[in-house]
Amino acid sequence: MSRRAEIALDADEQLALLESERVVVVSSHGPRGWPHSMPLWYVPREGDVWIYTYGKSQKVRNLERDPRATLLIETGHYYNELRGIEIEAEAEIHRDYETVLELATELNLRYSEGLSSLDDDAVGVLEKQAPKRVAIHFAPRRVASWDHAKLGGTY
Repeated sequence: MSRRAEIALDADEQLALLESERVVVVSSHGPRGWPHSMPLWYVPREGDVWIYTYGKSQKVRNLERDPRATLLIETGHYYNELRGIEIEAEAEIHRDYETVLELATELNLRYSEGLSSLDDDAVGVLEKQAPKRVAIHFAPRRVASWDHAKLGGTY
């Protein structure tokens, strides 16, 4: 077995990492050919990553031009603590109001500690923002993962 295979996260570990972390770095192809990387909050849905952002943002324009993106979710401070997932994906941009509003609600609940629902004021804000926003689903094409703790202290 290769060293890479030894440290890979299994499907359950990947899902747990997606569910527990809060920031994904999304890299798209910028207008000048350079990678454009942005940290974003996200919603994991059945192991896939979804984001909510302004429809006129640079990342959306990049993904309209070329839907390929690389996503990175990583945690750990010291080398032997590093765990992560890199996902090569194709972006599917959703502009319909209901899909955008549903994701906005889900995202706000995920990042609002302990809330099970949003109050009317918060819903009103999201309803006003939804026409200017998009929901983006990143459909995975290739996944690489790692957990340096599996190295057992040998690097």
